[in-house]
Amino acid sequence: MPRSIWKGAISFGLVHIPVGLVSATSSQGVNFDWLDKRSMDPVGYKRINKATGEEIDRENIVKGVEYERGQYVVLNDDEIRAAHPKATQTIDIFAFVESSEIPLPNIEKPYFLAPDKRGEKVYALLRETLVKTGKVALANVVVRTRQQLAALMPLDDALMLVMLRWPSEVRGLDYLDLTDAVKDVKLSKGELDMATRLVDDMTTSWQPEEYRDNFQDRIMELVEEKAENGEIESVDKDETGPEERRASNVTDLTELLKRSLAGKPAAKGGKSSGSSDDSKGGGKSGGKSAAKPAAKTSSTRKKASGG
Repeated sequence: MPRSIWKGAISFGLVHIPVGLVSATSSQGVNFDWLDKRSMDPVGYKRINKATGEEIDRENIVKGVEYERGQYVVLNDDEIRAAHPKATQTIDIFAFVESSEIPLPNIEKPYFLAPDKRGEKVYALLRETLVKTGKVALANVVVRTRQQLAALMPLDDALMLVMLRWPSEVRGLDYLDLTDAVKDVKLSKGELDMATRLVDDMTTSWQPEEYRDNFQDRIMELVEEKAENGEIESVDKDETGPEERRASNVTDLTELLKRSLAGKPAAKGGKSSGSSDDSKGGGKSGGKSAAKPAAKTSSTRKKASGG
């Protein structure tokens, strides 16, 4: 059974469907750690005062929102906590829409919804109802301390919860300031026919095994090649001084490989689009419905994030 990152229930009228939220994506890519080239010691991050360049302690840091240029309103942790939405542990469905109504730019990150043992039948009921009607459920959900807009939709035998960007977070096409040279262009029938023929010639089916992050593959091939040639630097903490450590010879390549690559993800194939639980993430689409949402406006001059 996959690990749920959140447990709660879908609230559908008077019906509650117990579910767990499971990430539908895995983090891909190469992690480059910072190392001091003189000693190969790991390099960390410091809290630096941007004006003085001096390092400061955590207790001297406060959180502020820029109200006007150079003018900040400071909020303490209690005030920020009080503003967080109340976690109800429910996915509150408030409307059903056609999947085509949700704009593609609003789609942020997909999750699977795993049914609880007590709720399989009602889980299946909601799934089949969405399939039959061709609708997508819009819902509000609080995960950790963040309130999110989401679309609940069927995918084969399962239900998915796709987190959506708030409409105010998505720019409209007027942001591009497109001119008439793009919007009102005159194209000949011959140009359109040739372009259409090219599309027809290149049309194929979705083949996920063919879509790989080539950069990740090349980097991991280079890592393997250099490791096999003994080009490995140890960053383990030991009693050896920096001078001795730099001068030490590689005596047991197998052991150094194990220690140096411990905890590093093996090279995997995947699409180079993005997402993950908390980092780069990407979403996949497929199944019985696809999604798209409406637009939200914001009156605040700047958006603050605290936590």
